[in-house]
Parts: sequence; structure tokens; C-alpha cells
Amino acid sequence: MYRLSLMAGLIIALNSCAQSGNQQQASAEDRRADRVQPQTFVFECAADYGFIARTEADKAWLFLPGRTIDLPLRQSEAGFEYASGSDTFRREGEEADLETGTTKHTACRNNRAKAIWEHAKLNGVDFRATGNEPGWYLEISRRDNILLVTDYGQTTLRFADSSIASEPRGRTTTYRARSGSDLLEIAITGAPCMDSMSGESFPATVSVRLNDKRYAGCGRALH
Repeated sequence: MYRLSLMAGLIIALNSCAQSGNQQQASAEDRRADRVQPQTFVFECAADYGFIARTEADKAWLFLPGRTIDLPLRQSEAGFEYASGSDTFRREGEEADLETGTTKHTACRNNRAKAIWEHAKLNGVDFRATGNEPGWYLEISRRDNILLVTDYGQTTLRFADSSIASEPRGRTTTYRARSGSDLLEIAITGAPCMDSMSGESFPATVSVRLNDKRYAGCGRALH
């Protein structure tokens, strides 16, 4: 009986160690993936200070008020640390600290809603629009390449070489494109628009027709 109890204890201990090792390995893999994929953050700090951070595989670009700097990645036990000279940027999840010379900004938090738009801008997107019920967004890059994501992110479609027509009097630009059996038509009108869920204001009203489905939303130019 004692041997059985001892064996059971050893098995539990080994399983516990294995689970701990797997968790540590998964955490390390998550950190590597988090570091390799470019990410964009809009950090908001105390005293109305804010900045944009773009992290890449081995560096971070910081768009600070009045200047832009890039900092190389430095090894850190927790989160990510980028530093050069008197500038240090530390990020752990959605929070960050920033030191520039003798000035420190701590407990800065990422504004996810703003970061989505800045990420698209830094990725080279020229125009972005979004709508609700169901949630969708579109991004236009290099003038006529279109990405359309619908059904709350479940469906992704790409269209290239769109035809573009402008109607100056109606302040409307229309895009038409086809990809396989999918036909897309977009109308962007220079009329104020308010997001139906967030209440955010946009300078353009956007109408999208994908085959027999219609989507309505708001958008803005990013460059």
C-alpha cells in the first residue's frame, strides 16, 4: 500500500513538472511570436503624454512628440525592453514605461481602438473603413488593392486592380473589383459619418456591396 501511494505521488509530481515545463515552453514561444510579428501600440500616460510604438523582430520604433527614435531589443526577464543611450522603452502586455533622458513616463496603457488605425497606417494602408452589425472593415492600399474582412473577422477577401471612378460634384469615389465569383463595389462619399457603436466621428461615409450583401460604415484616409 505504501509503495502504491509513493508511486502515485511520483506520477503526480512528474505530471506537475511536465505541465510546468510545457507552460514555460508555451510562454517562451508566445514571447517569440509576439516579438517576431510587427505590432503597433498607442500608449497613453499620465499628464496627457502619449506616444506610438511599433515593435518589430529586433527593434522598436517610437514616435514621440517632436521626434522619432528606434531602439534595439535588449534581453529582459519580464516583457520586452528596448534601449539605447539614455532612452529605454519597456513593454509588458498592454502596459509600458518610457525613459527619455531624465524624464520618466510610467504605467502607460495601450489604447487598442486607436492602435488598430495606427497599425494599418504604418502597414501602408491609404484608406480604412469600418462598420457594425455584422462587424466589418476594409483597407485600401496602393490606390486599388483592397482587403475586406466581414462577419466579425470570419471572412477575409482580397481584391486587386480595382477600377476607380470619381464624381466631384457628389464628392464620391467608387471602386469596383472582382475576385473569382465575388463582385465588390465601394462608394466613399465626403460626408460626415458617426460610428453607430462607438460614437466616433469620421470625415467619410462608406457603402459596400459584396455580391448581394450590403454594408454601411465610416472611414478616413490615413495618409
